[in-house]
Amino acid sequence: MQLNKCTVMYYVVKYSGPFGFIKPWTAVRDSETYSQQFLTPSIIEGIEKKLFPELLQETGKISKIIRYRLNYCGIDSQQERTWSKGKFEKEKKTDSLGRTYYTAKNMGIITRGVLLQPNIYLAFKEEEDAKCAFAQTICLCRNEDLLFPEALTKMSEEDFDKINGFELIISSSDEGFKVGYNRFDNCSEMFGELKVIGNPIRNH
Repeated sequence: MQLNKCTVMYYVVKYSGPFGFIKPWTAVRDSETYSQQFLTPSIIEGIEKKLFPELLQETGKISKIIRYRLNYCGIDSQQERTWSKGKFEKEKKTDSLGRTYYTAKNMGIITRGVLLQPNIYLAFKEEEDAKCAFAQTICLCRNEDLLFPEALTKMSEEDFDKINGFELIISSSDEGFKVGYNRFDNCSEMFGELKVIGNPIRNH
């Protein structure tokens, strides 16, 4: 492909792993919740601050990651024990040695979705930023679900837009839908428009 002077170029780092969890922004104590199929602005900002800790003092701002794309092979439903709705209730107990301890009295079970074989592509403007990211692991939300760098590729914006997957484009409340609250920015509301390119659910 012949590039013209106006072609926008990205340095794209592809990460992959066996599984990844995205915390839903809706009520996490619903009887059944599934992972979101996209990353919110605060998740992208959290990934960026992990990769570039020098940005920790900047809040509510994404400086280096300019685009992303996420696809996966499926969602696995997993049960998790948590406190039930309402206030935390504790129960006093005594063990065989006479020691006193407390346990949660009102525990519940929820079902959450975990992405199987997720691939995420992070796009950067600067090659040095991409190289720094390529030397590290990331997680989508839960820090034991590591994704590992697989490839670093220079590509045009046009080629990046051909990668199958989900991508949330940050927007205003007038243009997008509400996707949660940004805890990096005083829990301000976040809005975005969801792009679905090709088939985000891979079969291999």
